[in-house]
Amino acid sequence: MSFPRRQTDQPLSDEAAALSKAMLRKLMPLLVMVYVVSFLDRTNIALARQTMGIDLGISAAAYGLGAGLFFLTYALFEIPSNLIMQRVGARLWITRIMLTWGVLSMGMAWVQGETSFYVMRLLLGVAEAGLFPGVMLYLTYWFNREERARATGYFLLGVCVANIVGGPLGGALLELDGVLGWHGWQWLFVCEGLPTILLAYIVWRVLPDGPASARWLSQQQAASLMQRLAAGQVSESKNKCGRHALFRVIQDKQVWLAIFVYFCHQLTIYTTIFFLPSMIGASGHFSPFMIGILSATPWITAAIGAATLPRFASTSNRSRGLLMIGLLTMAAGLLLAAHSSPAIGLMGLCLSATMFFVVQSVIFTFPSSRLHGAALAGGLALVNSCGLLGGFVGPAVMGWIEQSSSNPMHGLVVLASVLVLAAGCSVALRHGDEEQMGRHAARRPTHLA
Repeated sequence: MSFPRRQTDQPLSDEAAALSKAMLRKLMPLLVMVYVVSFLDRTNIALARQTMGIDLGISAAAYGLGAGLFFLTYALFEIPSNLIMQRVGARLWITRIMLTWGVLSMGMAWVQGETSFYVMRLLLGVAEAGLFPGVMLYLTYWFNREERARATGYFLLGVCVANIVGGPLGGALLELDGVLGWHGWQWLFVCEGLPTILLAYIVWRVLPDGPASARWLSQQQAASLMQRLAAGQVSESKNKCGRHALFRVIQDKQVWLAIFVYFCHQLTIYTTIFFLPSMIGASGHFSPFMIGILSATPWITAAIGAATLPRFASTSNRSRGLLMIGLLTMAAGLLLAAHSSPAIGLMGLCLSATMFFVVQSVIFTFPSSRLHGAALAGGLALVNSCGLLGGFVGPAVMGWIEQSSSNPMHGLVVLASVLVLAAGCSVALRHGDEEQMGRHAARRPTHLA
């Protein structure tokens, strides 16, 4: 997998050549593949839900709770995981994460009931904890703030690819029901967990800890890139308000504001992921394969949004504007889905999905502009872990609403209201350099004519 290269008649400088290799050919394509298999293993229970629930007697509320329990332990272990990665290096730690979650994902095939389902989801969250904030930290080793929103947008393409490919693939694997005496959902877990273990070996062999250890960069290219990053870090460090320790991060109101906006965003993402196949299945008599095909459609629009829109977040004002528009668009799509026919409702979810990863890529530019060093590693993990509690709350509440009202569309209205609130709060987000300039302006004396 590679991204399109930009054509030019002029030879690239060492710095531009290094950035091109990292962004479009070597680094980001591998990280996208890591996130693809991550989401396949994290969310394949959405397709397995119906047949697995029948075979094992798992209710809608129990399914929602189990789907969300992953994020409880994921959030709990994110900060220590990210701090460990900063010490031991990205190559070793991301490989470890992938190996443990791949084995546990395959182990989901031997779940026996609600209790073992809960335990395996909790263990899977422990195993995968730290992947996303670890990659967010890793991107700061390669890209300045102006480029990180674009790189994050590319990384989040992995979620779109996973859901586009995972729907039809999972539906086809479910059709293997009865082969060798296994249920279709057992084939699903084993066949989607194994590629994670194989890709972990490739990560161990290929992923560099940073530009200095990248074999695909010349010495001049690596040196040029590191000098550029060092200059950018010196410039940014002046605007980070002295937040050099994790306890100072906790005192930063802007970090908590970013956490709240991200929490509301994640409520929507994971509720859609875990309940979309069942909502489609409830609207007609579709085969598992057709449900998988239809479940993939919103993620096509999500991929288009992730690939094209984050680049417009080039300034602080544009970042805030794009964030607010994205959240409101997500809310409008959910309301359309809740009050329309199944066909129009699917179109509404496609509209909402267009902004899923535009919003996510922009949110992380705010805390990362205010932190560095150990505070950056811990702060990004704090934002992600607290935000991902939405992945626990959303599916659990959605499962309860579905079981109590027999209409999951009621939950979409609640989610839309939360997104409107998040859009209002996003207006107050500030990058570190904005806050520093504001303080300087406040101290500047005024002279009357």
